[in-house]
Amino acid sequence: MIETIAVLLLILWILGLVSSHTLGGFIHILLVIAVVMFLVRIIQGRRP
Repeated sequence: MIETIAVLLLILWILGLVSSHTLGGFIHILLVIAVVMFLVRIIQGRRP
């Protein structure tokens, strides 16, 4: 589930970089949140 959210946010971030700069800050914040969630999951050692 978290991996799916992280991939979705990564795609949205790339689209934000390519399409417009108005939502770029918001997309970057979402990307940082996705990366933090992914790292927390790795550190906790949970397996799907």
